[in-house]
Amino acid sequence: MPAPTRAMLEAAVAAFRVADWTGARARLEEATAAGADDADAWALLAAVCHRLDDAAAADSAADRALVLNPRNLRGVLAKADVLAGRGANREASFYYNAFVLLGGERPSLPPDLAEGLARARAAQKRVAAGMMTLIDEELEQAGYSAGASDRRFTHALDILTGRKQPYLQQPQAFYYPELPNIQFYPRAQFPWMDAVEAATEAMTAELNAVLEDQAAFSPYLKTDPNLPSRPDYPLIDSMDWSSCFLSKDGRETANAERCPQTMAALSDAPLCQVKGRSPQIMFSQLKAGAHIQPHTGFVNTRLTCHLPLIVPPDCHFRVGNETRSWVRGECWAFDDTIEHEAKNGSDRTRVVLIFDIWRPELSKEERLLVATLLETLDAYSPQAAVWD
Repeated sequence: MPAPTRAMLEAAVAAFRVADWTGARARLEEATAAGADDADAWALLAAVCHRLDDAAAADSAADRALVLNPRNLRGVLAKADVLAGRGANREASFYYNAFVLLGGERPSLPPDLAEGLARARAAQKRVAAGMMTLIDEELEQAGYSAGASDRRFTHALDILTGRKQPYLQQPQAFYYPELPNIQFYPRAQFPWMDAVEAATEAMTAELNAVLEDQAAFSPYLKTDPNLPSRPDYPLIDSMDWSSCFLSKDGRETANAERCPQTMAALSDAPLCQVKGRSPQIMFSQLKAGAHIQPHTGFVNTRLTCHLPLIVPPDCHFRVGNETRSWVRGECWAFDDTIEHEAKNGSDRTRVVLIFDIWRPELSKEERLLVATLLETLDAYSPQAAVWD
């Protein structure tokens, strides 16, 4: 850039900093006329013209700046301000949103842009409030009621309006496509749960007998010297989160013989059958004050079921953005590949029967093929393939 043109731009910036809008505009117009086709120069000119209430010039300069650099902050802000001044609020909102997205990434901003960021965020809130008012009015006329209407629609509305965020399946090991993303499944979808719930008293009696022998329980998360571990995770090798397995990795344990009525109650459940993996059936013990941190399961071809047996107050379970309290004797099924966590805020131990079932969307053939695939993956020995 020629020295005279550079000097014009420096003079324009100096004038801008002391709010000399007329002087800044004169220097910028001289510079652009002399060939300074630079996004920053055009954006600064747009900002100056906006302050001088010359909307047409501001709009033209902003357009040129954004052609040269679509992410130029002053250009985006100037365009938003021009559109807002024209009453084109929908279009202005698009640019204000872009400015917040771009400007929010910066650790610091010049004073005029920092002020613009505050204005843009205020504009976002006004638009959101206006949108919500209109949505509420129209939905009410359509018969919508947050407590009575379809809960799936309410969930979608909460995500749209930012009251909740979407949580998606994130299996750690195996993803099966085209399965619905449901946090807690409707209880009515599993009529076989009636028999499970009916056995609550019998299961609790068997559980109480097992609890007298704490050796039947062991930490749910254990350090494996042959696998990576999370030494920072507070519940590894801890009895605060422990399990008594009745079936582990697809095989019944000695504890199953001690709990025949519990096992019988699950006879009609579509237990996930994968050799070396499933079914997993356990009494899961969470001590007072313990918190199982957010995590996701390994495969999305199964659902996890809970039957609460010993549940003190202030115990909560979250799947995605839905939080529930366990209720003794009330069974539920959830997708454990959606982020979930558990908290025992009481001063007593919580115990839940946990077991895994096939997802109801899978056909008989799909279940067979998934089981075969997972069993083959488990059986494959890379050492043998390399060294034989």
